[in-house]
Amino acid sequence: MIWLQWSCRGLINSHLDVHLRRQRGSQSMARPSSDLAAFREIFSKAKDIAIITGAGVSAESGVPTFRGAGGYWRKWQAQQLATPEAFSRNPSRVWEFYHYRREVMLTKNPNSAHLAIAECEERLSKQGRQVTVITQNIDELHRRAGSKNMLEIHGKSISRSLFKTRCMSCGHEAANYKSPICDALEGKGAPDPDTNDAQIPVLQLPRCEQKSCHGLLRPAVVWFGESLDSDILTQAEKVLDSCDLCLVVGTSSIVYPAAMFAPQVAARGVPVAEFNMEDTPATTRFKFHFQGPCGTTLPPALGRHETEPE
Repeated sequence: MIWLQWSCRGLINSHLDVHLRRQRGSQSMARPSSDLAAFREIFSKAKDIAIITGAGVSAESGVPTFRGAGGYWRKWQAQQLATPEAFSRNPSRVWEFYHYRREVMLTKNPNSAHLAIAECEERLSKQGRQVTVITQNIDELHRRAGSKNMLEIHGKSISRSLFKTRCMSCGHEAANYKSPICDALEGKGAPDPDTNDAQIPVLQLPRCEQKSCHGLLRPAVVWFGESLDSDILTQAEKVLDSCDLCLVVGTSSIVYPAAMFAPQVAARGVPVAEFNMEDTPATTRFKFHFQGPCGTTLPPALGRHETEPE
């Protein structure tokens, strides 16, 4: 069973860290293989493939990851802004941050990694094989590339993105692709560290358009400190318990709960292949590691195998 009983990120973090350290201490870890032909042989026989994706798969589309040394918006990291407490203290600042991200995303397109995953899903479905994407991303690039069988684990339903809002008063949720999302945010949200907060009055921030409501809107995503949707986690657990091949694409393996998914799949003997720009804390747990841009390494890995029907 995949460990999904904890939804609090801090608790998941500590449990997985202990789990991985125990495993590292109890076994001698061999370097994962980078043999593409060997991976392709396993891929050709897999019937149920899980693909876990993180921010790195969208970085090649020019989407800011807000991770690592340069992962700041102004002088804050995403973890400091994407919380209920931050929104309660300063909804103007948090909306500037999300407005910036929304406006950036409106200019971005799926890259060759997104397209390779979507094409693989469509192709294998015609052969009675299944590909399921489990993504931490809220940028909609997988959907725009054509992926259909998806679980977005940082949402409270099957579909969550930067372009959905939820009313703090009535709870109504809706897609919202307005640019800008409200007049007061036009031209705001610059990420430069010297930029001052716009300090937009709360009544001028995005508001609910439901009749007789006009409540304050927030992004309809799961923030740090909020519980993930149990239905989505249950579905992810089923996928990961049944898959016979798992790919981890563009994820640092430090963002929870997704960081614990692939190591648990590997622990039951299922081949796991990591596609990333660098090693991660979980790399030595996996059978394969392909280093480099996902848009370069993934397409040849997921392309039509010679044993597949035309």
